[in-house]
Amino acid sequence: MTAYMDTQSALAAWRSALKMDGDVVSSSKYAVFPGFCDVHVHFREPGFLLKETIQTGCASAAAGGYTAVCTMPNLDPVPDSLEHLEAELDAIRKDATIAVYPYAAITVGEKGEQLVDMEALAADAVAYSDDGRGVQSREMMKEAMLRAKAQGKLIAAHCEDNSLLFGGYIHDGTYAAAHGHKGICSESEWGPIARDLELVRETGCSYHVCHISTKESVELIRKAKQEGLDVTCETGPHYLVMDDSMLQEDGRFKMNPPLRSAADREALVAGLLDGTIDMIATDHAPHTAAEKSKGLSGSAFGVVGLETAFAVMYTHFVKPGIITMDKLMELMVFAPRKRFGIPLESGDYTLWDLDAEYTVDPETFLSKGRATPFAGARLFGRCAATFKNGRPVFDAR
Repeated sequence: MTAYMDTQSALAAWRSALKMDGDVVSSSKYAVFPGFCDVHVHFREPGFLLKETIQTGCASAAAGGYTAVCTMPNLDPVPDSLEHLEAELDAIRKDATIAVYPYAAITVGEKGEQLVDMEALAADAVAYSDDGRGVQSREMMKEAMLRAKAQGKLIAAHCEDNSLLFGGYIHDGTYAAAHGHKGICSESEWGPIARDLELVRETGCSYHVCHISTKESVELIRKAKQEGLDVTCETGPHYLVMDDSMLQEDGRFKMNPPLRSAADREALVAGLLDGTIDMIATDHAPHTAAEKSKGLSGSAFGVVGLETAFAVMYTHFVKPGIITMDKLMELMVFAPRKRFGIPLESGDYTLWDLDAEYTVDPETFLSKGRATPFAGARLFGRCAATFKNGRPVFDAR
């Protein structure tokens, strides 16, 4: 099943291909959904195997109901050439249990100094990104957009202006001021988005904004869509349900971009409801326990999210009636697949016990990463099994 349509029609077509009636398998307590798709994960291989591997990343994804992911390029070596990308592809061919689509970098070494040979990488890369680092040069981003457009490929931008960071590591808001922390201003995100949207107008490039977190970012993208620009964006569950008033002096609350203000969170929810935000992506970013043990100031940026994403969204948005389950399927299944050209096979599905209520315990995660702001949270919805091409890749029944 590779054609895409509105979500209700796509769900009906998928169920028909699976020979299924309704939402629940006959005489079963499990809800059945198409395999989820996350276009923004870090599986750390090659280069950082203590943090995660293709094998453990896939296990974590399957435990969260995912059958397809796109892996970001901040690796060692960075996939900035065919040789370097092949190192990641070898690991994927060897150990992947779900579909894994690698990004290629925009610039060599993600250093922002020289564009990669985008034409050589096009066949094997799902899109181009320098995730973890913003492309600082307007001229370089414009050239990257022109070359990506020529190949029919997406630019997926990590929008961050280094000149506005000043050593910050949490949101420049009330918590930072009250506790003596260095803040990251919102303009460091929305400024590069505004710049890039000007370039999209000039180039006609297909453009995707990673992990938006500010109210200004939402408004810029909303207006760009109204204008007809070819732009999409993602945000993560943590940005939709948490803000900087919920911070604790713990590395599991440190990610980039950071948790912003309550007003930013409210704007993100509004953007989710009106279609400005197209998809949910976890930015699953595992680190070692030592790297996350140094509080807000010293810990590495990044939290894990694959094994909690659906339950967080179901608990906080579907159960209270803020969005429908069909809308959640659009956000987690159909919109990411459509935008990134990732097929959904009829045998890609996941079973969920939606009545299961539990406390999030990171020690049960299949990811090597344990740092999550949702540790100790009460959630509804537990993954029972996930199938890729009809074969179980996770089964907890």
